[in-house]
Amino acid sequence: MSRRVVVVTAGLTVPSSTRLLADQLAEAASAQVTARGEALQVQFVELREVAGELAQFMVTGGIPTPRLTELREQVAAADGLIAVTPVFNSSYSGLFKMFFDALDKDSLTGTPVLVAATAGTARHSLVLDHAMRPLFAYLRAVVVPTGVFAATEDFGSHGLSERIARAASELAALVVGRDGYGVGGFGPDLAARPRRTSGAQVEAEVTPFGDLLRGHSGSD
Repeated sequence: MSRRVVVVTAGLTVPSSTRLLADQLAEAASAQVTARGEALQVQFVELREVAGELAQFMVTGGIPTPRLTELREQVAAADGLIAVTPVFNSSYSGLFKMFFDALDKDSLTGTPVLVAATAGTARHSLVLDHAMRPLFAYLRAVVVPTGVFAATEDFGSHGLSERIARAASELAALVVGRDGYGVGGFGPDLAARPRRTSGAQVEAEVTPFGDLLRGHSGSD
């Protein structure tokens, strides 16, 4: 069975450290999925190539171009996502945020996501937990436990290679286990959630608040 992971990278230059990290993460994820007996198809989304279209989307009331529609559908249908951004002012780049603002609100529900970032200094390493995880939690994605941050001096280091391998293993466990139950030790059914499609609606049974309170004495 073949799985598909989309790699969204917000690097601004060619070459860029952001794309370099994205390539290393994609290679590691492919190796981890293959080791679990399945093939992996990797698709890259270079956001700098659609920067103008994202700006147009924002100022035209959310009307996507054909290319942007295609990218939105790729992300929505993916088995997993690797999201890599350079750090600007202690957070993800504006280009990175514009792309995820342009997705349908339910596109990433239940999708395994590996978050990663690059910066010139290790002082920005908290971007993973203070900015990226809250963003994808809001989008109801399943963020793998290990995020990968790479400062300039980290490239080529053993420590970065270890973090990449660990994060890729966690992502692969969720991607391969999306048709299973409780895979990879991340809790019941996180890996088994169905793939989303662009524009899909989420249905859930919600217990009315009044029913929750019924029979409660009101004391703590």
